Amino acid sequence: MVYLDHNASTPLDARVLEAMQPFLVANHANASALYRQGRAARAAIELAREQIAALVGAHPTQVIFTSGGTEANNLALKGAVLGMGLNSIVVSGIEHSSILQAANALRRQGRRVLEMPVDGAGRVDIAGARTRLAAGQWVTLMWVNNETGVIQDVSTMAAAVREAGAFLHCDAVQAAGKLKLDFEASGAHVITLSAHKIYGPKGVGAMVLDRALDIEPLIHGGGHEHGLRAGTENVAGIVGFGCAAMLAAAEMVAQVAHVRALRDMFEAQLAAALPEITLFGQHALRVSNTSFIGVPGMHGETLLTALDAEGYAVGSGSACESKTGQPSHVLLAMGVAPSLADGALRVSLGHHNTAGEVAGLVTVLANVVARFRNMAAMRLA
Repeated sequence: MVYLDHNASTPLDARVLEAMQPFLVANHANASALYRQGRAARAAIELAREQIAALVGAHPTQVIFTSGGTEANNLALKGAVLGMGLNSIVVSGIEHSSILQAANALRRQGRRVLEMPVDGAGRVDIAGARTRLAAGQWVTLMWVNNETGVIQDVSTMAAAVREAGAFLHCDAVQAAGKLKLDFEASGAHVITLSAHKIYGPKGVGAMVLDRALDIEPLIHGGGHEHGLRAGTENVAGIVGFGCAAMLAAAEMVAQVAHVRALRDMFEAQLAAALPEITLFGQHALRVSNTSFIGVPGMHGETLLTALDAEGYAVGSGSACESKTGQPSHVLLAMGVAPSLADGALRVSLGHHNTAGEVAGLVTVLANVVARFRNMAAMRLA
């Protein structure tokens, strides 16, 4: 199977598994325990906190571990709104469902939710967003979109948000490991991360925050994670996250160049084989590994299933929403016609992919599209 869905999840790096192994088997102590094994587990967690802080340009005390990106997003949005008594939330229509659904939950509790406009390339219209900003608002902007790979202008948005007296959260789940991040320089008040997007384990994420914010915890208990996320720490997962962050920081330049060359080759070969396709977000700045395409007259999930049968794993948008059967909300927010959005496929490359795999996908996809169109023509004849 050729795996080409790395924005949904990445394979666990063997070096990460090796780092986790002692805490999966030999040292099973609670990190809050005072005896030797507990102290070793605590030291391992704090090292991981340092490694993640180094990846994103933050201080270790700003890193709060969670069960993943979804919990981190919920904690950032709900925790801030509840903790600081905010009544107005601003989001874009291209955010991850963990943001949009959390905002809807707060709307049902009486908070006002405003939506920032998005252009046809998938970029948030910051000039248009300025008209919606006001003091005391919580603003969420996805740093890199999980479907299109489009990069948002975080620093400009942060300046506008701070000028208005509001607060900015950036979902950086798809940015970490693909872009050099500097939390302090970005101007954001909070960013959120997920381990399994950077070749770490599933089930662990982080919120990185300005500690001056008053965040209300969503989970109460023993006061873990500086009182912001109670519950016995997932030591092995956190250690794996830290190791993955360290590797991402060390190897990012080389890996980004590798996947960008593959992505550019894929898009060039695909345009030659299927010139009728649409490449979403092509006129915006994108991360190096992501191609989101639309095949006119085709159903994305039908294409995905056919490619799966041929040995290629690709996505049809957000993996979290793949069972809804609805067109991508990201594409609809960009103004893409539902009929074209329905035929969307996402190819997201990873470190281990090769030129041969990419060329093979182009050939197979072109053959699959031709086969389906011939079948449709025969039915009409």
